[in-house]
Amino acid sequence: MKATALLILGLAAMATARPEVDDRTIVSTDIKQRQTLILKLLNHVMEPCMYKDIVDIGKNFKIEENVDLYTKSDVVKRFLNLLKIGVLPRGEVFTIHIDRQLDEVVTMFHMLHYAKDFTTFIKTACWMRLHMNEGMFVYALTVACRHREDCRGIILPPPYEIYPYYFVRADVIQKAYMLKMKKGLLDHKLCDFYGIKKTDKDVFIIDENVFDKRVYLNHEDKLRYFTEDIDLNTYYFYFHADYPFWMRDTIFDKFKVRRCELTLYIYQQILARYYLERLSNGLGEIKTLSWNKPIKKGYWPWLKLHNGIQLPNRFNNYVVVRDDNINAVRLAETYEMIIKEAIVKGYIEINGMRLELTKTDDIETLGKLIYGKIEKRDMSTTTTTETEAYRYLLIIMKAVLGLHTLDSDKYFVVPHVLDNYQTALPDPVFYVLQKRLVNLVALFKKRLPCYTKEGLLFPVLKIDNVVVDKLVTYFDDYLMDMTNAVILNEEEIKKTKSDMTFLVRKRRLNHQPFKVTLDVISDKAVDCVIRIFLGPKEDHLNRLIDINHNRLNFVELDSFLHKLKSGKNTIVRTSTDMHNLVRDRIMTRDLWKKVDTITDIRDLFIKDLRNYMTGFPTRLLLPRGKVGGMKMMIYCIVTPLRLVENIDMNLLDTNRKDLTMDFRSTTLLDKMPLGFPLDRHIDVTKFFTPNMKIVDVTIFHKKMVCDMKTRWNKYVLKHYDMVDWTEKYDMDMPLGDTDINTSVHRDVNLVDL
Repeated sequence: MKATALLILGLAAMATARPEVDDRTIVSTDIKQRQTLILKLLNHVMEPCMYKDIVDIGKNFKIEENVDLYTKSDVVKRFLNLLKIGVLPRGEVFTIHIDRQLDEVVTMFHMLHYAKDFTTFIKTACWMRLHMNEGMFVYALTVACRHREDCRGIILPPPYEIYPYYFVRADVIQKAYMLKMKKGLLDHKLCDFYGIKKTDKDVFIIDENVFDKRVYLNHEDKLRYFTEDIDLNTYYFYFHADYPFWMRDTIFDKFKVRRCELTLYIYQQILARYYLERLSNGLGEIKTLSWNKPIKKGYWPWLKLHNGIQLPNRFNNYVVVRDDNINAVRLAETYEMIIKEAIVKGYIEINGMRLELTKTDDIETLGKLIYGKIEKRDMSTTTTTETEAYRYLLIIMKAVLGLHTLDSDKYFVVPHVLDNYQTALPDPVFYVLQKRLVNLVALFKKRLPCYTKEGLLFPVLKIDNVVVDKLVTYFDDYLMDMTNAVILNEEEIKKTKSDMTFLVRKRRLNHQPFKVTLDVISDKAVDCVIRIFLGPKEDHLNRLIDINHNRLNFVELDSFLHKLKSGKNTIVRTSTDMHNLVRDRIMTRDLWKKVDTITDIRDLFIKDLRNYMTGFPTRLLLPRGKVGGMKMMIYCIVTPLRLVENIDMNLLDTNRKDLTMDFRSTTLLDKMPLGFPLDRHIDVTKFFTPNMKIVDVTIFHKKMVCDMKTRWNKYVLKHYDMVDWTEKYDMDMPLGDTDINTSVHRDVNLVDL
């Protein structure tokens, strides 16, 4: 901590006199010191900064006097011009789908990204922490940390701790405020009903009782445990931070390859994973969005933002096309039709450029048409400009369903859940919308030839056997820190610490550890790629699903490179060690303690912080399944390694102490398309080869007693037992011609009826 203080004092002194930057100071800055600075910048962002060192740097740094500290002066000039015009005030709600707000936050990112060194980066961030909108600041800093070379290894607090309002129901945050106003005074009668507990260390735990169904609108709400999972939504948000739709290709480093193909694949995988959860709950296929039909399934988020505004709900049978958004609907339909025609024709022309859509690699172009922009390079200059044509098809569709903000006069808004990457997944309409876009990718893939038997075959080996452990899922509880949602008082700001800690207890899906064992017989030593997929065998009506109808429903459990030896190879993959999975994230308060006490923070990357910013939740590897078992299939394939050029193989060394490089998909190192070989139409007469194997598995769900449900039922069903209210009549007394049955089944939950 002394070293950190000395660094801050040095930065503050440099900010006052505008000295020449000493690169040696930046190089010698320890990753621990950088980590501490970032944690300070993101702590209680909705309030004035409570760290004097951060405030001093921000107040003393003058951006207009330090233009030469940035690699692009035009970015600084544009930022200063925006400040003169006026930017989104502090306290207002930020959303990236407003054109003007997007312009402002991208300019903020450019300021942070083009800072020449870490010192200038920190000075700029401190200035923004004091003067810019909180939501914009968090977004710009998050994306900048993910793309700056000198920020590699810095761990950001998870978004649900920075801004809990997007992840915790409004009634739970309201109870935390009540406790804060009462200075921790508990009403023990209410504590039992609401599930409030206090520990010896002034930590208050409040239940978010998912069995309270007052906001449930339809059967889609059965999936809230999955769609509202904070780790799943964190995964989606961090993926966007790594691959923003608005970012130019020139900013991406050499390791973020096949950007648009990966984006398309991630959306398809989220859709497939959602479908498996629907099957677990007896729900059918995901419908495709239609503009001309009402959206049958509504969604009530029950979320309230920091300024008191509630996120809008959408009731059942929501009419999409109305007088106020007819132009936006027509624009979305036009863009979509242009992309469909381009896929069928095999090319598209934009501003004089002809872009092909006939080869495997052309999927990058398709991804830009759907989720991003087409960049146009003017050959007469060295600059790159971006066309506005065919921009953000997904954003236009969201505008129809959410904010309706294609008009330029919209600035101060109440965002819809679809308009934030932290809250989009819980809405059922997100998936029907994504299915419409995934169908465009499927159409493109249909134009590509089926894989031949020679293309699928690996002649030197065969998979002899695949054994999968028993697959069992269950629900358990976990605690999330929501202290940042409660305002600090004056004394707490002086101490830079809240006197009361608030945790919310949630229910989450989990599974027992399992392993997949493959026996592979190889004629010689060879490098290979092993892919393991999990998919459904039957639909919700217990009918077998055709392979071509089913192939996009398979979720990639694991993919990894392996060196086979001659003879029999037994490969064991445990559920915790499969590729790019993240375990439970440690609370930021615990991370802070570890950063202060550990000698070398890089020791944490192998164990506690592995895949911290990129990983898919280990807990959600399996769908819930059913109590009696749900039939599924495991598909394994071993193919030769076709390594892409100019790739550092050290990326695959998971025991490296400096493991700060993020690589979301091992198969990006292989030249074959993501999702291979299930990404194209399957010719069943040529598909099955000895180097692949399909085995049947069953996923069992283990029911466990939940005190939240028990407590809720105790209060809800208490007055439904009418037996004690019924008068006792003499059996000989005539009651008329009809016997009255007064018995009530005690186990029936009338709320569900």
